[in-house]
Formats: sequence, C-alpha cells, structure tokens
Amino acid sequence: MNVSSLNSSSVNTRIAGLYAITPDLDDTDDLCYRVRAVLAGGARVLQYRNKTAGPALRLQQAQALQTLCAARGVPLILNDHLDLALQTGAAGLHLGGDDGDIAAARAALGPDRLLGASCYDRLELAERALAAGADHVAFGSFFASGIKPDAVRPSLELLAEARRRFSMPLVAIGGITAANAPQLISAGADAVAVISAIFAAADIEAAAREVQSLFELH
Repeated sequence: MNVSSLNSSSVNTRIAGLYAITPDLDDTDDLCYRVRAVLAGGARVLQYRNKTAGPALRLQQAQALQTLCAARGVPLILNDHLDLALQTGAAGLHLGGDDGDIAAARAALGPDRLLGASCYDRLELAERALAAGADHVAFGSFFASGIKPDAVRPSLELLAEARRRFSMPLVAIGGITAANAPQLISAGADAVAVISAIFAAADIEAAAREVQSLFELH
C-alpha cells in the first residue's frame, strides 16, 4: 500500500477520542474478534502493540488489523516497529523513549503518516518530539497500570500545562477507565489510550462505547 492510499477520505487521521491499544495476544483470531468489538464501539484510533510476539506473528496480526481498521476508516498505528508500519501500509507509528529516532522515523514515513511519541511526565520530551517531526505526543501513566506498574505518574497539572503549550493532539495513557477519563479530558487530553478497561471487559463493544461517549460531553 502506498502513502497516497493512506490519505484517502475514508480514513480519519485525527488523533482524538478513544485510542485503543491492543493487549499481548498470540491468538490472532481472538485478537481480531476483540478489535472488531472495539471498533464497533466507536474507537477512533487503534494501536497494535504486542511485546511478546515474534516477527512472523507481528506481521500476521498487523496485516489482519490493518484490514479491519481500513474497513472502518480508523487509523492503525504500530508500536515501535517502523519496518512493519511501512510493510503493512499502517497509518502511523508510535515510538517510546528508547524505540528509535523520531526524525529518522519521520523521514522514512514521509509527511502524511501519523507519528506519536511517549513523553511520560516530561514536557521537554514533547517539545523535542514535536520539533523532530512527531504530530502527537502521549503522557502517562496517569493512574496505576497493570501493564506498566512501575511507570512514572504525571499530574493533571502537567497535562493542563501541555495543553497550554502545544497545539498538537495530546494522548493520556495509563490505567484509564470510563470513571477516571473525564478528568483527563477536562485537563486537555484529546485522546485517552486504553487497554485493559476495554479489551478485558465482559462486553468489549459496550466498554469502548462508554469511553468514546465521554468525548461527546466536552
């Protein structure tokens, strides 16, 4: 898939609303089942993140998710793997602090694909990321997270300050649920990244819809 196909009007590349991040699952059919439910519930962005999969499984899963997301007009962002983002025609890439050079990733992706960066609890990292070519940044973990129990915990005040400083979309991440997401949205988050609260829910579609509906109130 070439870059121009990523820019069709059928794909909304704005980072806003429910930003769903996949759990580590080896079963691709199960992963796709859960992702279909999340997309049906209104997720606006999907990030494929699997820290345990090998290269062959990552490729299989990324291709499957790209097909699902394209059918819904939802951008698929790949975590860490630039080569996989290019190979699958994903809408973008997300890099953590140790996952690669942002400027080099932007050069490889071109100007039209999405590029996000983890900034944890540091505004200066966001400044550098945006200067290097990121088009959105993520802060967190705002709440206790089973995925990253030792992650730094930024304050709501930091998020509010980021909103004052930056015009680019801001993503909040870490232990987010429908109950605590409103305070992040009020502080300036354009999107909330959620894993367990939706993918581990008894009714995945309903859980996704509940989080997404919070953005309609602001």
